[in-house]
Amino acid sequence: MTAITRAAVETALKGYIDPYLEQDLIAAKCLKQLRVEGDRVEIEVELGFPAAGYRERLTAALRERLATVPGVGEIVIQLSSKIIAHEVQKGLKPLPGVKNIIAVASGKGGVGKSTTAVNLALALSIEGANVGLLDADIYGPSQPRMLGSNQQPESPDGKSLLPVISHGLQSMSIGYLIDEETPMVWRGPMVTQALEQLLRDTRWQDLDYLIIDLPPGTGDTQLTLSQKVPVSGAIIVTTPQDIALLDARRGLKMFEKVEVPVLGVVENMSSHICSNCGHEEHIFGEGGGPRMAAQHHVPFLGSLPLDIRIREETDKGKPTVIAEPDSLIAGLYREIACRAAARLSLQAKNYSHKFPSIVIQNT
Repeated sequence: MTAITRAAVETALKGYIDPYLEQDLIAAKCLKQLRVEGDRVEIEVELGFPAAGYRERLTAALRERLATVPGVGEIVIQLSSKIIAHEVQKGLKPLPGVKNIIAVASGKGGVGKSTTAVNLALALSIEGANVGLLDADIYGPSQPRMLGSNQQPESPDGKSLLPVISHGLQSMSIGYLIDEETPMVWRGPMVTQALEQLLRDTRWQDLDYLIIDLPPGTGDTQLTLSQKVPVSGAIIVTTPQDIALLDARRGLKMFEKVEVPVLGVVENMSSHICSNCGHEEHIFGEGGGPRMAAQHHVPFLGSLPLDIRIREETDKGKPTVIAEPDSLIAGLYREIACRAAARLSLQAKNYSHKFPSIVIQNT
């Protein structure tokens, strides 16, 4: 009988490259326990991102790898996810009740950023995370309609707000506090103050991720977010069109300047497939998103099609991930969400909550 060594088991595990982490589980520090007793091998894997839809596939892949080790009989695999708080900008601490803030941004309007943000938030929720969504577009809030919510948030103490719950998602938007057709005729300082109040005065409840749907551009709102809000990472949404890519690059460089890691680029409206004949056409160009990601050395998270169902379902208050959870498009959103969360899981852990506050007093 061949004696199983720990080294042989580790070598087998290193042969599996996780598609989301893009490295093996040992290098990613996801292997928490390894036991070898006779012909029995037991491993404990802890992912740093939600992966409810990936667990069976990962377990099967690991079992297949371990079965190649000579002498292995019984294989026991324990798989779990644990999401922690990751580093933010220097001098800032995570918000109470929020482990990680992810900003979803675009350089220009009309690229489907808000639709992408709400579907990614819902995808992370379906994968097993506790998720919130903040609509940071004060002038043109759209998330209440996209989430099918129009109720006013409750205020238990007259000072703070409870998030509105829709499709299992905690959300907050200026759109919950005003009439849908009321224009916000405010100057920049009022807008940034309103954003900070919405963010900090909302009683977020034990969130793994808070997705912030930013307005397009690189103005006051984006600057406030990058300087005063503890952001763990950003996702850039663009279309393949040259004009959109040009503006998206500005957004990407803005986050680089303020030391917010860019988790990756999402190419929306990548191609259109005719609902009658099935012909695929790249209306806005082809391959712009991957080229931009490669040029700036950030991950390319994935492409999304131009599909009428995405628009129809979001307008009705049931985004695609909820309306058609088993569809190909919903699967694409979930893949992108897992890639972004996995990328974030590789970043440094935030230890700020472990350090005491130092107060200097005159005695």
